[in-house]
Amino acid sequence: MSKAWLPGFLALGLVWGASFLFIELALESFTAIGIAFLRGFLGAMSLLIVIVVTKQKLPRVGKHWLHIAVVALLLNTVPGFLFAVGQQYVSSAIAGILNATTPMMTLLIISLAFREQKPTLNQNLGIVLGFAGVALVGLGGGEISFTSPWGIALLLLATLCYGIAMPYAKRFVSPLPYSPYVLAAAQVSASALLAALPALLVGVTHAPVSASALWGILALGILGTGFAYVWNYRNIELAGSVIASSVTYVTPVVAVVLGFLVLGERLTLLQAAGGVLVLVSALVVQQRLKLWPGAA
Repeated sequence: MSKAWLPGFLALGLVWGASFLFIELALESFTAIGIAFLRGFLGAMSLLIVIVVTKQKLPRVGKHWLHIAVVALLLNTVPGFLFAVGQQYVSSAIAGILNATTPMMTLLIISLAFREQKPTLNQNLGIVLGFAGVALVGLGGGEISFTSPWGIALLLLATLCYGIAMPYAKRFVSPLPYSPYVLAAAQVSASALLAALPALLVGVTHAPVSASALWGILALGILGTGFAYVWNYRNIELAGSVIASSVTYVTPVVAVVLGFLVLGERLTLLQAAGGVLVLVSALVVQQRLKLWPGAA
């Protein structure tokens, strides 16, 4: 297989892993809802340029936009707000680790509501392992304080939103007759529109805009929410969905390393062990690793 996908894969892992650092920087000047709005707005502008250049058109059917808006709310607007709020209580490294619970949340939602997949014994073990990892991250000391459980709860609520959005998008949005780039542009544009009114009511900033906060929100919006979608879909086209989705194992590592190098964050051994358990849980839930080889 050609390795033409590798540069885009590495760029995506770095950008998505750095998104938690970008949020941390943006929080210096922007409100949580302001961050959710601006990352959607900047990402939409980037993706709409791609649509114009490639001479594609956005959806024109109202029902299609309704389904896209639901996904935008659950995959962009609400999690974007919750991650920004949650990172006011926990470090960017912990946020990056907890983001890796998304596959676990997705399987939980599918098994409870969508019934399209019955979890295997190994996947159920993976879910248990994931919760054990979250517990170690939350109780392992280090950056944790008495306010941290609120932050951890908000971040898990954000990944729960991802878990709902994934099967919903697979059922109602993926089959729509549009290219992945059009769907991404429509989705991110819808997320900006959904966050616009709350952002105007609450306010986009809470302090004068610093240079680091400005760079943070620009990188988060243009790279992490805009070009990242282009790279992701290109990776799927060139390498397949299995290889492309494995970028989720790169992002927590990048988040922890950048949190340490740039922000001076620290993880205890227990928190690091919890992070490893969360990553192993993701591998098991996605059926790339079996804890019990003889089980179905």
